[in-house]
Amino acid sequence: MIMQGQFGVSSMSGRLTSVAMRSPKAILKADHVEWHYEKPLDGEALTRQFDAFAELLSSAGTQILWLSDEEDDLADSIFTYDASFMLPSGAVLLQPGKELRRGEVDLHKEFYDSVGVPILGSVQLPGTFEGGDCFWLDHSTLAVGRGFRSNSEGIAQFTEIVNSAGIDVVSFDLPDYKGPEACLHLLSLVSPLDVDLALVYAPLLPDGLRDLMVERGYQLVEVPVEEFEASSGLCLNVLATGPREVIAIDGFPLTLSLLEGAGCDVAVFAGDELCIPCEGGPTCLTRPLGRDTYKKPTNPQPNNRSHWGH
Repeated sequence: MIMQGQFGVSSMSGRLTSVAMRSPKAILKADHVEWHYEKPLDGEALTRQFDAFAELLSSAGTQILWLSDEEDDLADSIFTYDASFMLPSGAVLLQPGKELRRGEVDLHKEFYDSVGVPILGSVQLPGTFEGGDCFWLDHSTLAVGRGFRSNSEGIAQFTEIVNSAGIDVVSFDLPDYKGPEACLHLLSLVSPLDVDLALVYAPLLPDGLRDLMVERGYQLVEVPVEEFEASSGLCLNVLATGPREVIAIDGFPLTLSLLEGAGCDVAVFAGDELCIPCEGGPTCLTRPLGRDTYKKPTNPQPNNRSHWGH
């Protein structure tokens, strides 16, 4: 059981105390064409990379709680960020826009019931909403993206649930980019790293969101076009385990240099089999359950350290 006070999230960068994850068991047997992966997957390499990522999380002091991995064909269930969302007082069950993923919601419900986390509401069809289209702009405001995975009805239902918990929602339209089969979430375009720092892909970032983040004091670090395209956007998918302490995919030196230049401690893992072919990065692989409340110090000290894990 998770006790009250041990769960609850209201930021993207407070100390990450606990996450829900699922083993790669289901994805190892996936038909790559059916699931829209770019190639057949190398199960041995994928598992090795998943284990390395989990070890980085544990080394950062994050407790990992595991969803059931009973036999099923829910290949994308390894990307636990999307089927539910955690608020300070409990979880919201979502409704994936990718039809093949809809069975994941039951997995998340069973998990929350088993660990004692209250469920505050759920998004119902014809509404669709995926966690990747939602992030904490500040402790009382969520930014959401409307696109192929999260529709207007789903956003309206989600907004009603979180408004009842005292949380505001601001929404933005996402670009088409590569069409409905590709996975383009709001978090494909922005990764918050601190309460005033975010990694973004400027060419696709909604203008209104960019302006709002700048107004609220964010420094926006822009990933280079060539690495965004080479990584299918996954160089930007960076998980903060604490303020300016992040886990990123290795192999994109310009992006990693930008993170280091912004004062981030960076740990990396190989994701060329686990992440890039499957359109899901380190943020996608976790469902944060608990983060410490964190506010920027008045006179923060510069942080120029960097560590590298493989």
